[in-house]
Amino acid sequence: MAKAKQASEVNKFTDIPNIGPAMERDFVFLKLKSAKDLQNKNAFTLYTKLCKESGVRHDPCVLDTFISAIDFMNGAPRRLWYYYTKERKKNYPNV
Repeated sequence: MAKAKQASEVNKFTDIPNIGPAMERDFVFLKLKSAKDLQNKNAFTLYTKLCKESGVRHDPCVLDTFISAIDFMNGAPRRLWYYYTKERKKNYPNV
């Protein structure tokens, strides 16, 4: 299935670039009801909540993917999740 080219084309989480079934389950676990709920969210806050509430320290690439999904839903172009690794390491060096 093709991914959305822009946020206005997104109907479900898995329409977002980089988001598959596992990440969709994470968003549902975090009680997000729709992809639009990602707009203006803080990726680090979501990542921290996911780790705390699941009792598991998730791989930092999950944070990269959260950043990519939120950025896309806020109007950024499609980018691979690892485009955001440098940003994560700069802004969240302890993750």
